[in-house]
Amino acid sequence: MTDTRLHSLIEALRCLPGVGVKSAQRMAFHLLQHDRDGALRLATALGSAVQDIRHCERCHTFTEHRRCDICADESRDATQLCIVETPADQSALERTGSYRGLYFVLMGRLSPLDGVGVHDIGIAPLLERLAAEPVAEVILATSFTAEGEATAHLLGQALRARGLTVSRLARGVPAGSELEYVDLSTIAHALADRR
Repeated sequence: MTDTRLHSLIEALRCLPGVGVKSAQRMAFHLLQHDRDGALRLATALGSAVQDIRHCERCHTFTEHRRCDICADESRDATQLCIVETPADQSALERTGSYRGLYFVLMGRLSPLDGVGVHDIGIAPLLERLAAEPVAEVILATSFTAEGEATAHLLGQALRARGLTVSRLARGVPAGSELEYVDLSTIAHALADRR
């Protein structure tokens, strides 16, 4: 006899990235056996988030309001726009405390092999925003994967054609690392982009 609610819980947990059957079972059993209060908090928080969180009308990140806190902050430099793939990327840049401009979150990156094209990520709203706001510099902060590079290349061409100054995050050898352990592609890019 199969317990359908337990099976449903395990299958629901499998929707998380990197969570297979065994991990989902471990989480489900832990919550039910050791932390039923935590399970209820998790269920409440998920329900509330799904109901109340939406996309910022300006930058496309997640927020409970029409505009996120960063877009609503008038002290930010509106002439700089940093384009990132995900809200997690935006959060990582914010934690550095070194960028005071605004953002646009694509909510993805080009990946033809996965069926993700230009119309599947936030390029159209980005272009609308750039036409309506006084942006002087666009910083492409997509990842350095093949998909992130393709996205940056396409965006760079389109934005330069509109007369915008476009820059790309620098890449190179991480601080504190030893060259013998750094991959060859990173070393080659660091050498080419040396200053």
